[in-house]
Amino acid sequence: MSGTYGLKINEEVLSKMATLAASEIEGVRCISAKATNIRGVVARGGFGKSVKAKVGANGEVTINVFISVQKNAKVKDIAQQVQANVKEKVQNMTGSAVSHVNVHIADVEPETEEEETAE
Repeated sequence: MSGTYGLKINEEVLSKMATLAASEIEGVRCISAKATNIRGVVARGGFGKSVKAKVGANGEVTINVFISVQKNAKVKDIAQQVQANVKEKVQNMTGSAVSHVNVHIADVEPETEEEETAE
């Protein structure tokens, strides 16, 4: 008996995997709410998702990640690290090809008082 078994992973689960992978990168302060205009907030009843995974017809995955970075962060380096880590982790966990990881810098967050006094 020979059969093929397909694995279908919910896009919400892929988004969660990507969120965890992006959070591992030093310099990522948090996964941010998607930047949107006020009309979009009112029309949809809230802010956009911070990580959105989409599976195309050919099975390839595209991921958009919205992050906040630390003050004085090297944004380009952090974005590249997030892209690489998200792609590697999602591909390893699912076996699905990740075609694009788009990193959007949604905010830059200052240090907290605790972090400033620790220096």
